[in-house]
Amino acid sequence: MKRIVVLGGGESGAGAAVLAKVKGFDVFLSDKGRIDGKYTALLEKWGIPYESGKHTEELILNADEVIKSPGIPLSAPIVGKIRDAGIGIISEIEFAGRYDKARKICITGSNGKTTTTSLIYYLLKNAGLNVGLGGNIGKSYALQVATEHFDIYVLELSSFQLDNMYDFKADIAIITNITPDHLDRYDHNLENYVRAKFRITRNMDKDDCFIFCSDDEITISHLDKIVLKAKKLPFTQKGEVSEGAFVKDDKMIVRYNGGECDMFLQELALGGRHNVYNSMAAAIAGKVMNIDNEKIREALSSFQAVEHRLEKVLSVGDVLYINDSKATNVDAAWYALECQTRPVVWIVGGTDKGNDYTPLQPLAKEKVKAIICLGLDNAKIHEAFGGIVPEMHDVTSAADAVNTASRIAAPGDVVLLSPCCASFDLFKNYEDRGRQFKEAVRNL
Repeated sequence: MKRIVVLGGGESGAGAAVLAKVKGFDVFLSDKGRIDGKYTALLEKWGIPYESGKHTEELILNADEVIKSPGIPLSAPIVGKIRDAGIGIISEIEFAGRYDKARKICITGSNGKTTTTSLIYYLLKNAGLNVGLGGNIGKSYALQVATEHFDIYVLELSSFQLDNMYDFKADIAIITNITPDHLDRYDHNLENYVRAKFRITRNMDKDDCFIFCSDDEITISHLDKIVLKAKKLPFTQKGEVSEGAFVKDDKMIVRYNGGECDMFLQELALGGRHNVYNSMAAAIAGKVMNIDNEKIREALSSFQAVEHRLEKVLSVGDVLYINDSKATNVDAAWYALECQTRPVVWIVGGTDKGNDYTPLQPLAKEKVKAIICLGLDNAKIHEAFGGIVPEMHDVTSAADAVNTASRIAAPGDVVLLSPCCASFDLFKNYEDRGRQFKEAVRNL
């Protein structure tokens, strides 16, 4: 019996272990940290042996294949030992794809991928299709392949999930944009990160579609380096395209296969220039999936914003509190600041991923009246904005950040949590950071 070892016992790893069990493998799961109770319960329900708090080499290095969870870097010592032993390492996505015949719409990008994924899922579900949502969002893709049946999957894929993907194929692939992010995981080399993103187009053929932002310089500069048989469908706010999506006279226009769908920008549920891009990508995917125009318009006008992404929490004393905890890089924070029309008290900081804050300086000068640094090491933020923003404070909890902001903010201001950094110095993840922020706002 072939032995599969799963590294990591979170959503991705636990789901992969269940699928391996269902497919008759001898499976073992190992996590160097503590496994959450809901995942140990799942493993026990399926009778899957596991360990937590350690990696026992003799139980791992006898594997025929290892499924590595995306959160574990390739530089982890155990990963080096697995490679030295000549054992193949794949991702959960690669593994699940072997057993899945559904059509797959796959979305990646530095920003906007969760919103675009959620929009497409909502659009297809509203149109009455049997569709699953997974990858970097919601339930594990592998667990769904093991225990449910869908005709279509909409999968958000991070660069880490794409890293160990080889034979997996998307029917529709979308890159929302590419900006420097996670460079700490890619030897501080942008080229390595870009190549990881473009893995989403691997194995695609002429019957498949690649949807991309033609206004994104990094994407465009790499297009000619990638051998792409798939049909290219660009979206843009800078001109007109014969196939794809563009903006003209306050309307979004989508053209595909001789058909056309248009919609006034003010009818889109999601505001801001960046969300026009996300809506265009979703609309093209809808047209490729033969969804009728009325259903596309209906979905794009009624969609609710994703939690932790420019989420309006509450107005307290005419101060609006916005939770943008998912903004974990410079580009995401740029969009968040760019669409603000009121003076901003900006909560920023966390685990720096090799950020260059220079692109944010003009917006900070124009819009930000005070910065609250929510992180353990805020030196780079002070250095970048100290001479630009008149007031800066350091805090180490969401409650302190909100209380400090409420003292500084005047009626008509916005308090914006858009951290620009990862959350792991003070929080479990960006969701935990966002929920603690919202809780603190409700306690004002």
